[in-house]
Amino acid sequence: MTDLRLDGPVLEGARVRLEPLGTQHAADLGAAAEEDRDSYGFTWVPRAGDAARYIDEQLARAAAGGVAPYAQVSVATGRAVGATAYLDPRLWPGEDRLCAVEVGFTWLAASAQGTGINSEAKLLLFQHAFEEWGVARVDLKTDARNTRCRAALEAVGARFEGVLRQWSTSWAPGEDGLLRDSAMFSVIAADWPRTRTRLEGRLGRLPADSSADSAGRSAS
Repeated sequence: MTDLRLDGPVLEGARVRLEPLGTQHAADLGAAAEEDRDSYGFTWVPRAGDAARYIDEQLARAAAGGVAPYAQVSVATGRAVGATAYLDPRLWPGEDRLCAVEVGFTWLAASAQGTGINSEAKLLLFQHAFEEWGVARVDLKTDARNTRCRAALEAVGARFEGVLRQWSTSWAPGEDGLLRDSAMFSVIAADWPRTRTRLEGRLGRLPADSSADSAGRSAS
């Protein structure tokens, strides 16, 4: 465990504002999670009645320093429509400087999927990690069976690196206490200019209220 504490600031775009997760987001997230749960088969998404506990668990992780959890707030409505996070920071050997960080714990309400929110959130998170923290690498991973999320990660410019067997906690129904195979993806500093251009181009082709962004249809 690193002594580095992850503190993610508010990050705002045209479609989404990433706000540090707090108890004030519980009601919105509870409603968002219940809209349609068909895309959550491999992802940790609370039921409405568990939203407050979900937030408490993420805030406990944040207090330990290894997670910076966010609510994804729709700029158009002002309501929280999902969550995401920075997690698992790693330092350069022998230094106090951040070398790599993961983006994960990501999910969106059904009504927010396909709106460009996911692509813009990834743009904001990647931009802050590479341009403010100066990381060499952003990690992303998902259940290897989650073909929708794997396609979405590739769509936002992350590169598939392989599958690590029995690597992470499974969130699939009926698999409590089991491990899953994880499909591993990354964006490295050398990729970032091209990835940024790709994401900006994707967003630029969409009107602000578009529902055509397939990269929004993911959870990881």
